Amino acid sequence: MTTSDMVGLRIKTVRRQRGLSQAQLAHPELSDSYVSLIESGKRTPTPAVLELLAQKLDCSLSYLVNGVTAEQMEDIELALGYARLALENGEVSEARTRFAELLTDNNLTGLTKLRQDTEFGLALATEAGGDLREASAILTRLRSEETTPERAVELAIALCRVYRDSERLTEAVEVGEQILRSHARPTWTDHLVELGATLLSAYLFRGDMLRAKQFAAELLNAADTLGTPRSIVAANWNASVVAESIGHGEEALAFAERALAVQSENGAPRNLARMRGAYGQLLLRVRPGQAAAARDVLTRATEELTQSSASTIDVARCRLELARAEIVLGSPAEAMVHIRAADQLVPDNVVALGTEGDLLVSRVQGALGNFAEAEISARAVQERLSRLPHSRRAAGTWYAAAETMEMLGDADGAVEAYQRAMACAGL
Repeated sequence: MTTSDMVGLRIKTVRRQRGLSQAQLAHPELSDSYVSLIESGKRTPTPAVLELLAQKLDCSLSYLVNGVTAEQMEDIELALGYARLALENGEVSEARTRFAELLTDNNLTGLTKLRQDTEFGLALATEAGGDLREASAILTRLRSEETTPERAVELAIALCRVYRDSERLTEAVEVGEQILRSHARPTWTDHLVELGATLLSAYLFRGDMLRAKQFAAELLNAADTLGTPRSIVAANWNASVVAESIGHGEEALAFAERALAVQSENGAPRNLARMRGAYGQLLLRVRPGQAAAARDVLTRATEELTQSSASTIDVARCRLELARAEIVLGSPAEAMVHIRAADQLVPDNVVALGTEGDLLVSRVQGALGNFAEAEISARAVQERLSRLPHSRRAAGTWYAAAETMEMLGDADGAVEAYQRAMACAGL
């Protein structure tokens, strides 16, 4: 049924409950034929006519428009607000439960926008809990529905991100390019720049360096034109990632520091925490002599992530970076604490991040002199990596695995890992 059909049916139902004929409902302001056309869904009443009919029928305008009373609407909006607040505060499990319970409310069925808002919230909570497969299913279903242009971009951002984190890089690129590379792409907005930033990260993970470099410049130009904090943050951060990936470390830090400064003044807690963690990671790689400062940044980021709507994957990634900082600082035991904590958070289907954890375990065990355990972890890395499709990220991990095996004295394993790294890089 269309919206007009539903409104007409409600008017007809309430009129009959009140024991009124169409002529009695119409007189004297409306014609009974017009009431008949409204009830049959052949005419869409204006807001003024709807308000008049609600008065005549002694019912709420909210019920005629939405199928629920004003009180029921208030209850739904309140429940949705509580679910969103739980997610923002990092209470992911409670948020997921609240969103799911709200979707069982029959009164939500006819409220398309509120129902879509609730499902989108459930998808974000599901992603935050690490269930990327279910999150992608919800987002895909929502994208098949008619929605506003702004919500369509929000859905694309979330789905592109989920696909990227699930190592489904081709699908991540397809989602972003469907909007951003179409002939009818709208004028740049904050949301489109954020979608572009997510697409850019998928390019980088896949190893499309030329496309990533060109797209980073395009996003910077768009952000300069918009001049908004959100676009400046997204564009500069991804310019940082591209610069670091091509060996321009100090330039990458400059872009990242600009993005972090703007984000600190204007950003949501989740995004600020994620960016702080990524900045700590970048600082550690570019300036290893400042490992202690990087550790401080990463420690703060981890605390902020656990108090926000960030996913378990975000927290796990930050924990692994803390482990790397401790390794550089010569504290392998402390590094192992962070690795074990990260292992509890990484979903089984996020293979690349789990592999990074195994690789760090191998390095820590080697540093502690536990060479047998180190070799077991190194072999686990090889087994996990063999399940991943070729990508720039996989190439980097294979290379790190080769270095670790070489450090452990496993020359044959190191040679094989170097060969795998070159194959993933297309060499």
